[in-house]
Amino acid sequence: MLKIEAVRNGGRGVTLLLEGRLIGPWVEELRLACAQARRERMRVSLDLTGLSFVDRAGIALLRELADHDMPLTRCSPFVAEQLKPQER
Repeated sequence: MLKIEAVRNGGRGVTLLLEGRLIGPWVEELRLACAQARRERMRVSLDLTGLSFVDRAGIALLRELADHDMPLTRCSPFVAEQLKPQER
C-alpha cells in the first residue's frame, strides 16, 4: 500500500509525501497524482522519507519523474541505492 499526501509549499509548489511501498498498482497512482499536480501548474517535489520499498516499475517511474524536473528528496539509503544508474 502507498499513502500519498500533498502538502502545499505556498505559491505554486506542492510536495507529495510518500509512505509505504511503491509497487504494482500504486506506481500508476503516483503517476496520476503527479500528472494532476502538473495540470494545476504546480511545481512538484517528492518526499521519499516514508517509502519502505520500491519495485522495478516504481524505480523507473521515480527516475522518469526526476528527469522531468520533479526533485526526489529525503530518500533512505536503500531507495537511493536503487535509484543509481545501472552499470552494464
